[in-house]
Amino acid sequence: MHNDREVAEQRLHRVLNERVRPAVHARAVPLRVEIWDPPGEPVPVAEGLAAPYRPARVGDDWGPAWSTSWFKVSGTVPAEWAGLPVEAVLDLGFATHSAGFSAEGLVYRADGTAVKALNPRNLWLPVSEAAAGGEEFTAFIEAAANPVVMHTGPDSLSFGPTAVGGRAPWIGDPAADPGAPLYRLRRLDLAVFDRNVHELVQDLDVLGQLMHELSPDAPRRWQILRAVERALDLVDLQDIGGSAAAARAALVPALTAPASASAHRVSAVGHAHIDTAWLWPLRETVRKVARTVSNVTQLMDDHSEFKFVMSQAQQLAWLKEHRPEVYARAQEKARTGQFLPTGSLWVEPDTNISGGEALARQFVHGKRFYLEEFGVETEEMWLPDTFGYNAALPQLMKLAGVRWFLTQKISWNTTNKFPHHTFWWEGIDGTRIFSHFPPVDSYNGELSGAEIAHSVRNFQDKAAANSSLIPFGYGDGGGGPTREMLARASRLKDLEGSARIDIEGPADFFPRAHAEFEANGGAPVWSGELYLEFHRGTLTSQLATKQGNRRSEHLLREAELWAATAAVRHGQPYPYDALDRLWKTVLLHQFHDILPGTSIAWVHREAEETYAAVAEELGALIDAAQRELAGLEGDGTIVFNAAPHARAGVPAFGAVPRAEVPGSVAPVPDGDGFVLDNGLVRIVVDAQGLIVSARDLVADREALPPGARANLLQLHQDFPNQWDAWDIDVFYRNTVRDLVDAESVTATGDGIRVVRAFGASRVEQTLTLPTGSRQLVVDTVVDWHERERLLKAAFPLDVRAAHSTAEIPFGHVERPTHTNTSWDAAKFEVCAHRFLHVGERDWGAALVNDSTYGHEVTRDVRADGGTTTTVRLSLLRSSRFPDPDADQGTHRLRYALVIGADVADAVREGYHLNLPERVLPGSASVAPLVAVDHAGVVVEAVKLADDRSGDVVVRLYEAHGVRARATLSAGFPFTSVGVTDLLERPLEDPASHHVTDGEVQLTLRPFQILTLRLRPAAPGA
Repeated sequence: MHNDREVAEQRLHRVLNERVRPAVHARAVPLRVEIWDPPGEPVPVAEGLAAPYRPARVGDDWGPAWSTSWFKVSGTVPAEWAGLPVEAVLDLGFATHSAGFSAEGLVYRADGTAVKALNPRNLWLPVSEAAAGGEEFTAFIEAAANPVVMHTGPDSLSFGPTAVGGRAPWIGDPAADPGAPLYRLRRLDLAVFDRNVHELVQDLDVLGQLMHELSPDAPRRWQILRAVERALDLVDLQDIGGSAAAARAALVPALTAPASASAHRVSAVGHAHIDTAWLWPLRETVRKVARTVSNVTQLMDDHSEFKFVMSQAQQLAWLKEHRPEVYARAQEKARTGQFLPTGSLWVEPDTNISGGEALARQFVHGKRFYLEEFGVETEEMWLPDTFGYNAALPQLMKLAGVRWFLTQKISWNTTNKFPHHTFWWEGIDGTRIFSHFPPVDSYNGELSGAEIAHSVRNFQDKAAANSSLIPFGYGDGGGGPTREMLARASRLKDLEGSARIDIEGPADFFPRAHAEFEANGGAPVWSGELYLEFHRGTLTSQLATKQGNRRSEHLLREAELWAATAAVRHGQPYPYDALDRLWKTVLLHQFHDILPGTSIAWVHREAEETYAAVAEELGALIDAAQRELAGLEGDGTIVFNAAPHARAGVPAFGAVPRAEVPGSVAPVPDGDGFVLDNGLVRIVVDAQGLIVSARDLVADREALPPGARANLLQLHQDFPNQWDAWDIDVFYRNTVRDLVDAESVTATGDGIRVVRAFGASRVEQTLTLPTGSRQLVVDTVVDWHERERLLKAAFPLDVRAAHSTAEIPFGHVERPTHTNTSWDAAKFEVCAHRFLHVGERDWGAALVNDSTYGHEVTRDVRADGGTTTTVRLSLLRSSRFPDPDADQGTHRLRYALVIGADVADAVREGYHLNLPERVLPGSASVAPLVAVDHAGVVVEAVKLADDRSGDVVVRLYEAHGVRARATLSAGFPFTSVGVTDLLERPLEDPASHHVTDGEVQLTLRPFQILTLRLRPAAPGA
């Protein structure tokens, strides 16, 4: 019996794939082919249509890496095909079977209208539902020779396997010689589309996959097997088309048996995850979007039940700009309820590294685009592929009007299986968002039998609910759903042995799933961050990209603050358009394969160039506003402070004249080393340039354990088991080289300069101790030329810290320093933004930084009974894939040890390090536009309202994790103040504030984010 089943399944596989599938387009005639190879980058469609083509034929090679070739295909429909459906079959020689990772094409009519895309899973093009016979056919194909980028060994990347067997020798420079052609034309035909055969393929495909997933002893499996055997007996291998109808009739009983009443219900949501950049540059993503949207809108014409979500507003904005006729099709299908803008964000960003205000603007620009362009108020956050989720997101979602959250990435955990698929996610302030992890464990579903069965088996909340979601459609490189997937969904809508499949949108699934749980006692709760136990290297890879983002976030803050101050005080025009454009540029580069450092070199090179241009433009905006405010008469200097806390006599958000800039203490020789002492702390540096003592003189306490040395640079072998740029595996700790040898340790005017050389690299560090500060600053310049190495800086501290405290957007999280459970042990590399703090109840220390995100905290008991808590910063990596030269070159970064610090000190010093004072010629003091009298209530943004009303918008949050009462005072008369959502729309929140004597009294819960909108009084009022 077992052998009978195996034989039948083997028979089905061979007959289906070798005879029935090819018979869908069995009657065919070749098309005439012509080609044009434009030089350089892609050209406008009109230029491609009018180009001087030359003859070509099937079998010709084409397409060096990243190049574009235009094909003109033409032919005559045979007269004997009159009345028959006709399609073109266009195989450009695709290198793989994966859509989006090989050559791709977009087909146009002669008038330049896009029809649909071509990829390895989508070769067909509609010509006529019922041919007249004898009509002429012409189409143009814009074909992209996108290489198949893969890791091929210890020293190289290749663009293969390819149909030609060639290899492109470059990955990062589009101006370089791209090498030999990668592709070879395989099939370009006009063909009769045999609908009966096509439907037979789908029948056999669905039943065969379902049969394979059923238990060997299940009667249903054997019933399907016998039906399939009867159908195959009726297939005439010499006349597939003529026998297809009879074979299909034999399958009707098997396909019409209804699902059980208790069958799991799956919401199939059409989707195409399109990485905004990854193994291709941004310019290619623009074309991928056009291809995918052309595909899905064409499918919608033929399948009225088909619904498709698109989750990144930036991609639709590109479509509007570059392919307006394709964008018009999307809007048309949005009006029919088939094309569903979703996700609420500008792009699908990395949420570990992106700053808090930037994440707020992701919602602002994403939701506003959907409202303005489609009239849609999106209610979901759709982030299937991001590498972990910070614990501030639930509150940000709620403040943006988002009710639902979806991801599946946590299923990639390598240690612990997440215990829920549907649950309430609770953030650091207590906000909860109803969340779903599709149990299919994929965001690129095909609606295969294996996927459906896995969803049912894997769903962990069966006791309370019976619904889950599958995003289906080819993705990462785009492509989207296919007609074959829709055929599966149709057959699985109500089929015995399977879950019930319904094509619908997130707005259909989430309320139903919520109601299911509410009827059964409510959904479980997960509190805190959603830490991905994988891809930990993304916190460190491509330092220059991360620095560009960090600096851009703070420059945007400064530009808005000073421009708003100049506008309200002096009537200077506010640069609305420039700031809008610059924010969108920065948000774009927060995409979850750009900011994490996991794209090809081309992407990161362009990102660095973009960040430099952003910094230049923002610097000019800041300078113009500050010059307007400074009063340039006289020969004095004025110091501006954009940080949210006062420092050195300068108020937060204000400026004052100052004759001298506080400096740093001079080093004093001490044996073979040096001492830095400012009366608050005393630092001893030995002859090797390492810190051997860091004493808090006020508390009379040594920060370092006996015999320990701090600011110890350590070099590890870094060769993860897979995903080079993405991963740091825990076994990296097994090999370490302490970089203790110094070329020189010398005193400078205000610090200690330490030079080290190792391998092919060199590092110069300058240690300074500012007067009046507890902060030892380490300014580091690294000329980095290591390969597969990880550079860390270690600070052992004499504290027994039960937990570390790490800054995240709009707050902080506490993580255990022990490894009691597998969940604790898995967090061996964690994210922190501007600070990470460790300490005991009455004393602690913090490390603050200007561009580092990867951190590690370990705890050890010493022989003397004391406890050492070691904090290590991950400074640089040198992975080989997907950028073989990642991080090579010179980098400058700063970090600092804050001695005797509590969390409040860490918050303040983190801002100060990232927002240095600006000194300009001038004489006039600048009073702050807004001020808050509570150090724990941090103002994150001051700007003018986006609607250009002139209202002042202030976003602030409670940063210390306590309840706070504070007073906000405005440096201008105002007539009203209200609480708004992130989009600056009114919210009902009377408990958070009231106005007394022209000041706003605030009451905030721990980590609460509050956006206030103040209307300035009219001049003279």
